[in-house]
Amino acid sequence: MIQPSSIKNRATTSLRFSVILLVSSAVLIAGCKKETAKPRLAMVPSVTVARPLTKKIVEWDAYTGRIEAVDMVEIRARVGGYLQSVHFYEGQSVKKDDLLFVIDPRPFEAELNAANAMRLQSQSRLKQSEASLEEARSRVLQLNAMLQLTNARYNRTRSLIQSNAASQQELDEREAEYLQAKANVEGGQAGISSAEAAISTAEAEIEMARAGVETAELNLDYTKIIAPVAGRISRQYVTKGNLIAGGTTTSSLLTTITSLKPIYCVFDTSEQEYSRLPLSGEKESSQVAKNDVFLGLVDEAGFPHQGHMDFVDNQFDVDTASMRARCVFKNEQELLLPGMFARIRIPGSAAHDAILIPDSAIGTDQSTQFVYVVIDGKTQRRPVTPGPIVDGLRVIRKGLVGDEALVIEGLLNARPGADVEVDREKDGERRIVAVDDGLPDEYQPVPQDEWLTPVPDPLPAQTPHSESTPVAESNSTTATAERSAS
Repeated sequence: MIQPSSIKNRATTSLRFSVILLVSSAVLIAGCKKETAKPRLAMVPSVTVARPLTKKIVEWDAYTGRIEAVDMVEIRARVGGYLQSVHFYEGQSVKKDDLLFVIDPRPFEAELNAANAMRLQSQSRLKQSEASLEEARSRVLQLNAMLQLTNARYNRTRSLIQSNAASQQELDEREAEYLQAKANVEGGQAGISSAEAAISTAEAEIEMARAGVETAELNLDYTKIIAPVAGRISRQYVTKGNLIAGGTTTSSLLTTITSLKPIYCVFDTSEQEYSRLPLSGEKESSQVAKNDVFLGLVDEAGFPHQGHMDFVDNQFDVDTASMRARCVFKNEQELLLPGMFARIRIPGSAAHDAILIPDSAIGTDQSTQFVYVVIDGKTQRRPVTPGPIVDGLRVIRKGLVGDEALVIEGLLNARPGADVEVDREKDGERRIVAVDDGLPDEYQPVPQDEWLTPVPDPLPAQTPHSESTPVAESNSTTATAERSAS
């Protein structure tokens, strides 16, 4: 059974809870009315502004290239034989004409001795032929004298037979003697011709022997393999004592030499980059002038290596739609090695005045890029045409004059035509500072006396020959003069 006192306590508690709820609701309603009665003021966004930086610059085009050696030579033997000795340390720097390898020269010395012997034999045959010629000429003189004697006897006998002082038999004998002497003279003339032919044959054999001697001397010289260029040598691919092949397209590869001073950097340029017009001032094309080029390796800060353009190809590759170009560097410290990748900068324009701003001041709206400028406390949106980065700042080709109050911080808070407050806690209007990237702000083509381009080889000396004198006759004349001098 429920007690009356319990019922009375519960009623009192419920009444108290209801009163508290009513008071709280009244307070909340009063607070809401107070807030709606006094609306909050909208906050004006704060931005930082600065004037664009105007300075004279050169726009440097960026490329990635690969280092290549000016000269890369595969050292192969020109004669075959056993490798007798090696005269270098692997990986060392060598000079031009340094001795590298020696092939066993004894077989080639024997060939040279045999060729010299053949030349001496040919010279002896020439002397024999010359002696035969002199003998034939002497015999012809004797036969001519005999011919004159027999002719005189024949004529005398003919005159005697008219007076019956000689017989017909005696006349026939004199006529036969005359005819025999005449035939002997013709035979002597044939002997002279034969001796002259023997001399020509001997002279040809001498020339062949001389060619054999020259070939044997060349082969003997080829047993000493020397460095054709200066540079750094690779490892030796064949050790001494091995039999190597030489003088063919499959000759044994002994080692390689790559030149390091100077050195090339090769890169490719697209059609769009090649056809891009200079921005201000006509720069001279790198196909004509040796323009400055700056290079930096992957792990280097900036571009510490300076060189110049060396070569631009004459057509585009139909497969890659690119054109090959090349620059050259001194590489005095031999830091640049063939095969390395490098970052290079070449002039893309002549020196001109440009407007520079930080990338943080540029906004993007789909394909349009814009900036905000502050005029009379309000922001104004201006579309811009950006260019490359120079000295850490973005080049603005169109859209700015250079005296605007440019918003460089707080770009997300700005809206076109909205009021803004310049942040005075950050000194209000600040200066845009360029960071030197190590590239000059002007340049001139490299003068010819400072070119690093390898000089072409001189033209070979030409020996004039008379059009009416054949080469064989000239050789014969030379050989005759040599015989006369000896």
